[in-house]
Amino acid sequence: MHQRRLSAALSGGGLAALAAILSWGAPQASQAPPDPAHDPVLVLVQELDLEKYKATIKGLTQFGDRRQGTDRNRAAIDWIEAQLQSYGCATERMTYDYATPPPAAGRGARGRGAAPGERGKRAGQGGSTIFGRSGPTGVNTDPAAQPDEKLRALNAQPSADGPREQVYCTKVGTTFPGEMFIVGAHMDGHGWGEAANDDGSGTALVMELARILSGPGVRTERSIRFVLWNNEETGLDGARAYVAQRQHLQGREEPAGSGKYPEPRWLGMIQHDMMLFDHGMPGPDGKVPREQRPEADVNIEFQANSKMAQESQKLAWFLKSANQKYATDYPAAVGPHMTNTDSTPFMDVAPAVSLRENERGAQIGAGWNPHWHQPTDLFVTFSDKDFLLGLNAAQTTLAALAQLTGASVKR
Repeated sequence: MHQRRLSAALSGGGLAALAAILSWGAPQASQAPPDPAHDPVLVLVQELDLEKYKATIKGLTQFGDRRQGTDRNRAAIDWIEAQLQSYGCATERMTYDYATPPPAAGRGARGRGAAPGERGKRAGQGGSTIFGRSGPTGVNTDPAAQPDEKLRALNAQPSADGPREQVYCTKVGTTFPGEMFIVGAHMDGHGWGEAANDDGSGTALVMELARILSGPGVRTERSIRFVLWNNEETGLDGARAYVAQRQHLQGREEPAGSGKYPEPRWLGMIQHDMMLFDHGMPGPDGKVPREQRPEADVNIEFQANSKMAQESQKLAWFLKSANQKYATDYPAAVGPHMTNTDSTPFMDVAPAVSLRENERGAQIGAGWNPHWHQPTDLFVTFSDKDFLLGLNAAQTTLAALAQLTGASVKR
């Protein structure tokens, strides 16, 4: 019944369609457990595997911190594209130019609490009030802070201005190919580590979703685009370039009558940025506990002061509902303070949310993750409990996407 209502609603297209599909997906007082024999969503979620997720993160770390404007960044893009193609997901690249902006006058020009190099993250964009204990934050720029000589050498090439590329692939919908959800994560990092968490964890998550949804026998009624953004760490430049270049192309059939839509209409954007570390706030000594806290959760955020706040909030609650029904270990929490991530350029033009390990403003920004932009952001830093938090975020998004896009599985 729900699927028929989805199809009827989506035939109208646009935000009315999104509102209709979200209305029946709102959290309910009780939910029956999914039936593995008749539930395509559960079939897809069960395809997620912790070891495969870890292996994809590990594969990304071979390129060090993948800092934008370097050979290691370009090599990582090539590797990501080859992986996506091996899944059967048709890839494309978009290009844009990046030039380091001139120094801004005063700290406030970069945005409250922004580290050097985080140009473009606007102040007042949603960082909530810092509460509890906090620790130091910032971007490590000292090569000597990285004790691993091989990794230090790998990360040695500095960034250079010039043309940039970012890769994406698209699962084309069978019934409504001109409507799509965008699923994203940024593949660049910095800090002289491996960027395993920021944002190898999100990049691997998006790649794993592309692998599963591109599998044999998997069909979706609506399109899904999996985007691995570049230049996030310089101020969301890759995502900003995408919106600037492609927003006006939405829903155009090219060539006319072909049934092909190079840029389907955006029904929603779901971003993933740092998925592994929810160890709680620093203690009285300023240190964060070593172990994943038992009450760890997946933070789903929308931006309360965005133009699409109402629709974004509904999308966030839809994801929470999917988490409640299909995630195996960690719950989800919804909050109104999405900020400083690649969903931000979309938030005034499409429903947009982000998934994170912690709230960006009051928690990550207050030093709850001591490895953020540091040489210790390494694959070996994180435990299986940490990786499992990322896998639960993948379960959450995959379950929501499967419902939103009308996924079916034929084996």
